Amino acid sequence: MLDVLGNRGEDFLMGEIKSYKDLRIWRLGIDIVKAVYLVTRNFPKSETYGLASQMRRAAISIPSNIAEGHNRYHRKEFSQFLNIALGSCGELETQTLIAKELGFINENDFDSLENLLDNEGKQIRALIAKMTST
Repeated sequence: MLDVLGNRGEDFLMGEIKSYKDLRIWRLGIDIVKAVYLVTRNFPKSETYGLASQMRRAAISIPSNIAEGHNRYHRKEFSQFLNIALGSCGELETQTLIAKELGFINENDFDSLENLLDNEGKQIRALIAKMTST
């Protein structure tokens, strides 16, 4: 099982996670935000309010929805917010591909972002599955 919580998965379900900041998926989400901000600062000025802004908003949405869902303290609501975060991962993956196709990011930055997003998506799915199976 993926270690999505920074420890054993059942600890979350038993209330041992005290804050969303204890969640590995939240910390990875913050890493994604930082990576997106670094990559998009090199976009053309004409994209400041276009693709760069969209990518930043999608990236910020990932850890924000994880935090909001965790603070609801109900599994069903948390699961709903995790699904929203997962949707933001898909949105950002698409935007990253568009940025690469337009020549705004290089292959290395693309691969790095794709790997982060793939890892985040897998971990979010694993947590959703764990929460809904018990």
